[in-house]
Amino acid sequence: MARRYSKGASAKVKKVMEERKSGTLRSGRSGKKVTSRKQAIAIGLSEARRAGKKVPAKKSSARRKASRGRRKSSGRRRRSS
Repeated sequence: MARRYSKGASAKVKKVMEERKSGTLRSGRSGKKVTSRKQAIAIGLSEARRAGKKVPAKKSSARRKASRGRRKSSGRRRRSS
């Protein structure tokens, strides 16, 4: 069976996990220190994805799928006269 994640992607996640352990890993927009293991893995995978490594696409949540449908219909409707 083929690998889901490339060796480069797993190396990137390993590097990010080491940054989290040493306390130097920061989140993107806010710049707050990352303490969550799951968040650190997500950051590593997204960086690997941007670098073009073999990483499966992000799974979209049911909540995001539901809001996508609402967004399309929301907005002002024009009156037909």
